[in-house]
Amino acid sequence: MLLVRRNPDLMPTLFNELLNWDNWNNCSTEVQGTMPKMNVSESNENYEIELCVPGLAKEDLNLSIDSDDNLVIEMVENEKKEEEKKEDRHYLRREFGHLQFKQLLRIPENVKRDEIGATVTNGILLITLPKFTEEEKRAMGKSIEIK
Repeated sequence: MLLVRRNPDLMPTLFNELLNWDNWNNCSTEVQGTMPKMNVSESNENYEIELCVPGLAKEDLNLSIDSDDNLVIEMVENEKKEEEKKEDRHYLRREFGHLQFKQLLRIPENVKRDEIGATVTNGILLITLPKFTEEEKRAMGKSIEIK
């Protein structure tokens, strides 16, 4: 049986995508589908970043700090697994795909870079960025001798 998809719109799909208000706000489903949803919160002790990464394990993710002092969150590119080819089966519609993402976040100056930690639990990547206390900030100050 051949499935037929009928488009009731009078204008072609290209124009519908172009004139879609969500596309102008960078909120189209294509953009949302490639970048994970993110929550950022702050307390007196730390910042927390939560990313929705369903189906990914810690081996699939990479966190680093680049030379511009950005926190880099990215999905590690895995080699595509060879699909089993079944001679008696073919796809009529295929929406599963291989997506990648890379997110850069500027690290605030009051974060202890050596103590940044992350965990993945139930499809949520939780990144904790501990802050310096007021005493630690004062201790970091350096006196400059005048010659």
